[in-house]
Amino acid sequence: MISQQTIQQIQSRIDIIDIVGGFVKLKKRGANYLGQCPFHNEKTPSFTVSPAKEIYKCFGCGRSGNSISFLMEHEKYSYTEALRWLANKYNVEIEETESSPEVKQLQQLSESLFIINGFAQKYFTHQLVNSEEGLDIAFSYLKERGFGEEIIKKFQLGYCLQQRDAFAKAAIAAQYNPDILQKTGLVVLRDDTLVDNYRGRIVFPIHNNTGKVIGFGARIIGKNDKAPKYINTPENELYVKSKILYGSYFARQAIDKSDECLLVEGYTDVISLHQAGIENVVASGGTSLTIDQLRLVKKYTNNLTIIYDGDSAGVKAAMRGLDMALEESLNVKLVLIPDKEDPDSYVNKVGATAFIQFIKNNKKDFILFQLEAELKDAGNDSTKKSEVVNKIAETISKINKAEDFTKQQDYIRQCSQILSIDEKGLHSLVNKFIRSRVLSEEKKNATDKNKYFDTEVIPEPEINDWSNESFSLLHQDDLQEQAIGRVLLEHGFKHWDSEKKVADYIFEQNIDDDLFENKKILFLINDYKDKFYSGLQPTIIHYTQSQDNDIVSLVISLTNFPYTESAGWLSESRSEGINPKIFDLEYEKFIGQILKNGEINSEIYQRNEDEHYKELTETVIEYLKIRKIRKLILQNQIDFELPHSEYEIGHLIKVHNYLKEEKNKIGNRRGIVMYPF
Repeated sequence: MISQQTIQQIQSRIDIIDIVGGFVKLKKRGANYLGQCPFHNEKTPSFTVSPAKEIYKCFGCGRSGNSISFLMEHEKYSYTEALRWLANKYNVEIEETESSPEVKQLQQLSESLFIINGFAQKYFTHQLVNSEEGLDIAFSYLKERGFGEEIIKKFQLGYCLQQRDAFAKAAIAAQYNPDILQKTGLVVLRDDTLVDNYRGRIVFPIHNNTGKVIGFGARIIGKNDKAPKYINTPENELYVKSKILYGSYFARQAIDKSDECLLVEGYTDVISLHQAGIENVVASGGTSLTIDQLRLVKKYTNNLTIIYDGDSAGVKAAMRGLDMALEESLNVKLVLIPDKEDPDSYVNKVGATAFIQFIKNNKKDFILFQLEAELKDAGNDSTKKSEVVNKIAETISKINKAEDFTKQQDYIRQCSQILSIDEKGLHSLVNKFIRSRVLSEEKKNATDKNKYFDTEVIPEPEINDWSNESFSLLHQDDLQEQAIGRVLLEHGFKHWDSEKKVADYIFEQNIDDDLFENKKILFLINDYKDKFYSGLQPTIIHYTQSQDNDIVSLVISLTNFPYTESAGWLSESRSEGINPKIFDLEYEKFIGQILKNGEINSEIYQRNEDEHYKELTETVIEYLKIRKIRKLILQNQIDFELPHSEYEIGHLIKVHNYLKEEKNKIGNRRGIVMYPF
């Protein structure tokens, strides 16, 4: 693991404008920078970067984070990969924490494999474009297939000479370890001599999501019935075929932006489509889809379109992995290329525009396509038809996440119509498969019966859940809670008076934890409090550099950008169904001062907030006090419903009147029009 000291050293050198500006064209706007969002298509720039707070936020799609999370989102790096990228950029030497000898050995082996693969890629590329044999045989073959020099360079294609041990000799001469060389699969030991494994083949490097070469595929040139068309790197510490999608490194941003992944079979399919400008495409390598490959797709998008040959083999290949895709909540479509073509040949035949249009016009729903294909095979055989019904019910039962309930019901409706069977009957059959699977899984893990249920268990209502309609208004509204968090982050270390700071004033109010419905806000407030009284200064930057992405997102959503949540406080509340009368009319006037032609003047806003932070603090504190009083009033009203003595009833009336009086005092003090009880 990377040591904490190294992480802090990296974070201290980060310049978010430098990092984000390397991927997005930014223009200075006041204190911040503005550009077009790299995560979604937009015409008007709404992607804002704050150098002071070291955070970014898009007000179009909602993406937000810090420099590290930007690299994780944009480049699809893991946290560690993002840190290593930054360390390399800022020349920070990475210090690792103590690891076991076994872990160290594994790390060293992985690093050695990376180094050898990098050397091999450069060697093969050199042979392709510089050797006479490479130019005459391999480069000319690629040209005939329609591949241009740019795309060959982009995918780092290469060629292994026909000479028995040309690469092996070059690698040994470069002093690479013979044992590790064999582990890469680039060479094999025959008669005590290392010989090249890919000789006479075009070599396709396979990259991980940071662009490093983890393995190779090698294609024979021409026809040879005695040799396989393709051979691949044997599985090792870097290369695990079931976890790889060829081309994902080059496609990741296009997939993210288009919100769709096109899946093809072969390396050349990917390269041809990229050359045509269709970049959101990856290849499965001609194998059945695996759960790891599907999860890799889901990192970028929920929409998967499988493009395979239109022959029977292509259809069968497309069908494999369907159930797993459904279980991963992927929206799967299928496109079959006509006329015995494959994506590579078809895009070269019709061109990019016609190819894209063909895909758009011929997408078929995976489940419905499967049903129609199997019904066609079943013909008039009633036994086979019955098998089709069972099979499709089992497939639909795999759509088992709570958020996919509507999708499942829609499939039941459509499939029952195609099959000409009763919808309720198909529904019952689907439920039967669901129950059967759940029971089977429960048996495997009897100690955790709820493990396999995706639906949330809703507890029985209790008296303190306050089903009363008036309380539900309070229950919905966590905007005041957000405001407390924001005031702490923005103004906590400003002076309240000569003796204390804003944070001191807030924490002296002894606000009850149970007033906070939003547990994330509560966690942030308590964490801030602990750090504040420990002598630390928990700034916005402190939280946005956290490894906890939830905290980073929360803090960014609370803190002030040119377009701030505070300005929409009232309108947001109305949209949530909350009575606007409970809000501070003075604060509404304050917001009105900074609005010009419906847009926020950020400089005036910042100046106003800096001048009025004490008013804001008092306002949000007293809103929470009102919530507490209302909660007590509602509890008191519930107590009235119970049997009581005359004395107890008199006491409850006194409590009720006292609470109403306290509520009205706050209302008069803050100019709040109170919602009547």
